[in-house]
Amino acid sequence: MPFSGAKIPTAIPTFPSPKVDNGRLFEVDKICKNRALKLSWNFGITQLKLKRSNYHSRFVTYASNVSVSDASFPADYSELLRQAKEATEFAIKDNIQLMEIEFPTSGLQSVPGDGEGGTEMTESMQLIREFCDRLVAPEKATRTRIFFPEASEVKFARTSVFEGVSLKLDYLTKPSFLEDFGFGTKVKMADRVRPEDELFLVAYPYFNVNEMLVVEELYKEAVANTSRKLIVFNGELDRIRSGYYPSFFYPKLAALTKTLLPKMETVYYIHNFKGRNGGTLFRCYPGPWQVLRRTGNKYICVHQRETMPSLKEVALDILQPA
Repeated sequence: MPFSGAKIPTAIPTFPSPKVDNGRLFEVDKICKNRALKLSWNFGITQLKLKRSNYHSRFVTYASNVSVSDASFPADYSELLRQAKEATEFAIKDNIQLMEIEFPTSGLQSVPGDGEGGTEMTESMQLIREFCDRLVAPEKATRTRIFFPEASEVKFARTSVFEGVSLKLDYLTKPSFLEDFGFGTKVKMADRVRPEDELFLVAYPYFNVNEMLVVEELYKEAVANTSRKLIVFNGELDRIRSGYYPSFFYPKLAALTKTLLPKMETVYYIHNFKGRNGGTLFRCYPGPWQVLRRTGNKYICVHQRETMPSLKEVALDILQPA
């Protein structure tokens, strides 16, 4: 219920199941579940229900009756991955070194948090595999390094989604007994990189506040002033952009808004807003940023610009009725 005199937006900015085929099944590993449980403790989610479930290892196109007009919003995850791959290729041709890809994993109209924490991470892992299958040529696989947040997740990936691949799998942080307090054992990124590496992809570095700091180190030590490229995949960087982490308590993380993020190009992005005046902020490089409103089975572009608007501006101004 709105408070008296308060301006309450009806479009609510939010911070984070694709359909699958009948491929080989594997169980969601307890690693992802443990990270989800810690997310619930760190971010005040009091009731996060977790259950062991089976998930297929690959995504395919599924039928949709949603028609798209005035915007190229994807109809399914297969089209989304195709768009993300093409956007990344355009950015690489434009010699962009630092890229962001961000979209919901629990459905194209979902928001972060609609799915269970551990499940969302597992879905991201599956989608990363699909994305790499499209983007990385077979002869380039051994020169592509994927960084997962922790070493234990690398082990899980190798025995499930990434079993048998030639892609190099690595990790950002090594857990310690202090990890529940936001600390991990520092891993020197210079020691993790090999001279033949050409492309780095960092998978969902948002659980531990130190993970994006390690990404900055990776960029500085192994990407800047080289021909290498780095992609941050579903890193929930809007938390940093919006000031979700108070600068007083997280000065290094807040500093990324002035050091790392300005160097980053968001090549593919979907963020949904719930509420009566809900909509979607969408971008597919090199196209403009678009604010879309879904009317029936159609997406209509109601606003576009060359620079990214803040989520607050989209919710309070652009999506509000005139």
